[in-house]
Amino acid sequence: MTEKRVILKPERDKSVRRFHPWIFSGAVARLEGAPADGDEVVVCSAEGERLARGYFNSRSQISVRLLTWDVAQPIDGEFWRRRIRRAREHRRALGLGGEDTTAYRLIHAESDQLPGLVVDCYGPFLVVQFLTLGVERRREDILDALEDIMRPAGIYERSDVEVREKEGLPLRTGLLRGEMPPAELEVRENGWCFLVDVQHGQKTGFYLDQRVNRERVRHYADGAEVLNCFAYTGGFGVYAAAGGARRIVNIDASASALEWCAKHLERNGFGDVPAEQVEGDVFQVLRRYRQEGRRFDLIILDPPKFATTQANVMAATRGYKDINLLAMQLLRPGGILATFSCSGLISADLFQKIVFGASADARRPVQILEYLAQSPDHPVLLSFPESAYLKGLICRVLT
Repeated sequence: MTEKRVILKPERDKSVRRFHPWIFSGAVARLEGAPADGDEVVVCSAEGERLARGYFNSRSQISVRLLTWDVAQPIDGEFWRRRIRRAREHRRALGLGGEDTTAYRLIHAESDQLPGLVVDCYGPFLVVQFLTLGVERRREDILDALEDIMRPAGIYERSDVEVREKEGLPLRTGLLRGEMPPAELEVRENGWCFLVDVQHGQKTGFYLDQRVNRERVRHYADGAEVLNCFAYTGGFGVYAAAGGARRIVNIDASASALEWCAKHLERNGFGDVPAEQVEGDVFQVLRRYRQEGRRFDLIILDPPKFATTQANVMAATRGYKDINLLAMQLLRPGGILATFSCSGLISADLFQKIVFGASADARRPVQILEYLAQSPDHPVLLSFPESAYLKGLICRVLT
């Protein structure tokens, strides 16, 4: 069989040699062997040196997603098993998958050298996302490997994200193997109990990347009146209650999510903590609180992704500054702000500058107490800085 090859333009092989997993269409000089979309290809330098192996898609700006730099290694069923086993062992080394924490990310796409594949564990169930054509073409091999290695009760698909459309793929959800997950699937995180709807919830059902950060925020909650913005199902609220918060206000645009906030407080033994569930647009609610003169000791800002494309980075920057300014104006002197951005296009440096701009406009001096990032089951590959998407700051507003 003729080997299918992608030949790079002169001097466009540096990123491949540095183990970056993407090759953009502009770096490709020509194709050899007539690879079809989704086919496995060998990537070669302009001089013909065989550099890496991956899968090809002419319909995407990312023409090749690299899987291995061992060009003699076949991409077969055993390849997927080796990579999945390795990811499982890395999560076990983090203490995940035991009784204390049953919800975590098993496979984090490029960062686990499996581009386009995301797998989250929720107790006995797996939720998978096939985000690219390459893994879509190999879904049965991947599902077989997941069943063999993880022995789940069921595997549910949540391939309902926009990146699939850029790959020429339709959005898709549904049961793939085994039992259907229940509408309220109980999981544990650091010993706390949460209910997850993997079929309809945001992302794959829960914000697993904030696990460590929720625990950090808990340490600032003792005796605090807490405002939890973009609360979703109330994860930060539960941790605040565990930290000794005297009152919690959860704000979210979704009434159904707020019902889960109250349910989670009750389920974890904090039903007696005074809590208010406020449905509404966070920006508008915070402006109303500012007019009313309300004040808080701890404010958590965990908004959705504001910057989805390079074209709206400036608008996202204004949004982040506005929401942080409002929060600073609502904090008592000495109050704590835990603020986050999950927009990969907003760098950690830019995010800190945005928060500084908010403090300058609020005319309030602010200390940074902690720098936060995504939980370690969402690792960052050094050769792929794009995988560092979640950044956060814990700040104290001094006066």
